[in-house]
Amino acid sequence: MAIPKISLAILLCLMAMSKTAISQNCGCAPNLCCSRFGYCGTGDPYCGDGCQQGPCTSTGGGGGSLSSILTQSFFDYIINQADNSCVGKRFYTRNSFLSAANTFPDFTRTVNRREVAAMFAHFTHETGHFCYIEEINGASRDYCDENNREFPCAPGKGYFGRGPIQLSWNYNYGACGRDLGLNLLAQPERVAQDPTIAFRTALWFWMRSVRPVLNQGFGATIRAINGAIECNGGNPGAVQARVRYYRDYCGRLGVDPGPNLTC
Repeated sequence: MAIPKISLAILLCLMAMSKTAISQNCGCAPNLCCSRFGYCGTGDPYCGDGCQQGPCTSTGGGGGSLSSILTQSFFDYIINQADNSCVGKRFYTRNSFLSAANTFPDFTRTVNRREVAAMFAHFTHETGHFCYIEEINGASRDYCDENNREFPCAPGKGYFGRGPIQLSWNYNYGACGRDLGLNLLAQPERVAQDPTIAFRTALWFWMRSVRPVLNQGFGATIRAINGAIECNGGNPGAVQARVRYYRDYCGRLGVDPGPNLTC
């Protein structure tokens, strides 16, 4: 039986609305953009101003695949500013970061240029342009919270800063290792021995503690990483250094840094 034209039009409209509704909250296919309102699609309404994820065309998020955003020349621009004597210069590589990122499919599927700029600004500050693998004089500091019964410190192990975001404290090593399927509580040194593991720990912290506040501006990411020490006048020099790196990397990636840069 033929469907009346008016009924067919209504049916098609309902199908389109249903597809849009299912696509809310940025669960978009790789070839679709997530609009400022959280819907998937193509064209300026989705990929233009306010685009949150996907192949955005605006200068807001700036889409593209992770490998196309994080080029070898961009990575080299950062790490080549480290002295040749730096141990991290022979440790960190673009390929190890991409390998680590591939274990976080939600990140690789939705990352944009602004997020890469923010992430690598923090990596740069924390490691001195990828010069350091471990915190300077970290072994002399006590990062064992003995009151934490879920992740008790292993005898003789140090939980000082390691990796691109300087993972610290036994409770972070324990939770990170649990989520990554690694016994980092018993073997925290692995973060400084394997660059892919190092980047995986940084991505773990990023996805858990930093990415949720990205939409509040770069300043919120500083607070998420080291706010208790740097924000509210704690260390304005460190805050400004992070912001300088972020602005530089946004410029190199062709994306607007957005508002609320400091904390």
